[in-house]
Amino acid sequence: QVQLAESGGGWVQPGGSLRLSCAASGSISRLYAANWYRQAPGKERELVAAITLSGGASYADSAKGRFTISTNNAKNMVYLQMNSLKPEDTAVYYCDVANWWGQGTQVTVSS
Repeated sequence: QVQLAESGGGWVQPGGSLRLSCAASGSISRLYAANWYRQAPGKERELVAAITLSGGASYADSAKGRFTISTNNAKNMVYLQMNSLKPEDTAVYYCDVANWWGQGTQVTVSS
């Protein structure tokens, strides 16, 4: 089994920044391609960012120019840097590595 633990969420004012972390542990020898999803109450789950084994990244249109996904392969860590946050970004954010999911971390953007 693989365990994932998201952290770094919290409350921030519009225009602020947060850096989310996802730590992978257990039966995993290296990071695979990774994704960040988010889901708000009453909303469907959406893919926010994805990164391939070669390091190529893609983003949802709503996140382009504001979010950056990255990895630290030596530490089995995945990150999501979020800048210029908007109230619409409020959601629980989940990390997905090799189809294993964490419990999520809550991000709240409000004034």
